[in-house]
Amino acid sequence: MPAARSRPNLATPLAGLVLSLAGVTGLLVATASSAQAASGPAHTAHDAPALECRGQGVDPDARVRYRSEIKIDAPLSTVFRTQTDVGRWPSWQDAVLANERLDSGPLRPGSSFRWATPVPATPSTPATTLEITSNVQQLQRNHCIRWTGPADGEGIHIDEVTHVCTFTEVRGGVLVRTEETWTGEQAEADVPTSTEALGAGLEIWLKDLKAAAEARADC
Repeated sequence: MPAARSRPNLATPLAGLVLSLAGVTGLLVATASSAQAASGPAHTAHDAPALECRGQGVDPDARVRYRSEIKIDAPLSTVFRTQTDVGRWPSWQDAVLANERLDSGPLRPGSSFRWATPVPATPSTPATTLEITSNVQQLQRNHCIRWTGPADGEGIHIDEVTHVCTFTEVRGGVLVRTEETWTGEQAEADVPTSTEALGAGLEIWLKDLKAAAEARADC
């Protein structure tokens, strides 16, 4: 067995990732707070049943986890299509530089896609691009999707990202719930910072999904 590779503490590069995902400099707290206010209370611990797609959820043993939700004033099919048309993510998410499908046809269990998000330079780490390879494990049309996969960039590694998103019709629109966990030695070296980075990214994702789906519904 090859010797284990030593990895740097994740705190500093993830602090940069927080800013990148928010798309601002120095205004993360206000931005994330606004998004969370629109989406309702977020859950970062085991205080609610895990979201599931076809009976499968996030990693129950993960120390880094975040959960949130938002109501979107758009038809269910529009919201689901916006989220699952992964090739068009860069058109409505500033934090997604590119997204490449690794297969063809409708997104389905077994589909894979590789996407990238920028991470700015910090005093101790260079600017880099975080590359995430996501493998769709479960999908139910207009109801849920679950994907897993690793994330890598210079000085950053997450062994496994597990993401679950559910879609429920409610009065006045669609309630989108999302939950994600990160696992791996580096991600777990500083759980609060990793959780902050994860939460900031998901809150901005939900805000952008709401804006994109509602704009398409108005067309």
